[in-house]
Amino acid sequence: MRHKVAGFKLKRPVDSRQSLLRNLTTSVILEERCITTVPKAKAVRPLVEKMITLAKTDTLHSRRQAAAFLLTPASVKKLFDTLGSRFGQRNGGYVRITRLGPRKGDGAEQAMIELVGSELVKRAADRAKRREERLKAQREGREGDEVEEVEEEVNEKKKK
Repeated sequence: MRHKVAGFKLKRPVDSRQSLLRNLTTSVILEERCITTVPKAKAVRPLVEKMITLAKTDTLHSRRQAAAFLLTPASVKKLFDTLGSRFGQRNGGYVRITRLGPRKGDGAEQAMIELVGSELVKRAADRAKRREERLKAQREGREGDEVEEVEEEVNEKKKK
């Protein structure tokens, strides 16, 4: 019987499992998306949501709690500076898991775990970069075809 037994084992000993989940949580917060297997994504979801809930109350105590779990100071800073304010009015459901299909090597089903709304933030940042490049080209006296060439170069850099 599995009474009062919760959580995911992920076929690992306790210390290695905790390290894996802390690493994944830190990666999701820093990169706002991460590709992993479905069971790992399901195990990480409550941890990421707990961190974002901590960030909504920006106190010294909550910062220390997050810093005790997350691995890098940059992730703690991003969590409290940007993510806490972004999800301030939302009552949960900060993370989305999207299944991607089997992995080529071993056939394990992969999933992308990402923060809700991160695609809008990335799209806005890309738009701002393109606009900045266009304005820079106009200031330098390049217009028309040259602006399109600059945009093509930016798109090629993104693909790499």
